Amino acid sequence: MAARRAGRNPESILLLAVSKTKPAEAVCAAALAGQRDFGENYVQEGVAKIAAVAALLPPGLPPLVWHFIGPLQSNKTRLVAEHFDWVHSVDRIKVAQRLAEQRPAALPPLQVCVQVNVSGETSKSGCAPEAAAELCRAVAALPRLRLRGLMAIPAPADDLESQRAPLARLRQLWEALRAEGLALDTLSMGMSHDLEAAILEGSTLVRVGTAIFGART
Repeated sequence: MAARRAGRNPESILLLAVSKTKPAEAVCAAALAGQRDFGENYVQEGVAKIAAVAALLPPGLPPLVWHFIGPLQSNKTRLVAEHFDWVHSVDRIKVAQRLAEQRPAALPPLQVCVQVNVSGETSKSGCAPEAAAELCRAVAALPRLRLRGLMAIPAPADDLESQRAPLARLRQLWEALRAEGLALDTLSMGMSHDLEAAILEGSTLVRVGTAIFGART
């Protein structure tokens, strides 16, 4: 509905179901209803859930795609490199280098988004906007990784225009990097509370948890 209001094809926007703190059974129910992409914020919880869901789902379903979207400490990179398909929260080169070194050769390249702190919040992860271009170039040059785009979690805002402003800054940065020649196709922005603003600003991937699974306990 939000895509149609923005004059966009809904199929151009990937729905990422954020399943953090939710049991494997809830993920299985969503998967059986056709949802394929799931996001986790906590490394150990996510790795355990990936295994539990694989054991519960019936054979023959298309494989699920697992996205790590939480802050990533360098001492947790191996588990992410070995078990996830995507990482949205790369915000420094050390983390990217460790992911590249630890990604098993038998797996496809790890799909990566660089997280940008578009609101300048000290409590949020993400590189500064002015550092994003250099980090993106460095990530794109690493083996076993594929740079896909940018991600942001802006400061909360109540009205649509206030929500759109930081998202517009991320989109402009993404467009500038694409113009520079980086092959970016993913703009990971928008959650349950700012979904419409993100879609209006060109998001290609929205991260929705509460609206799918209900409030977290």
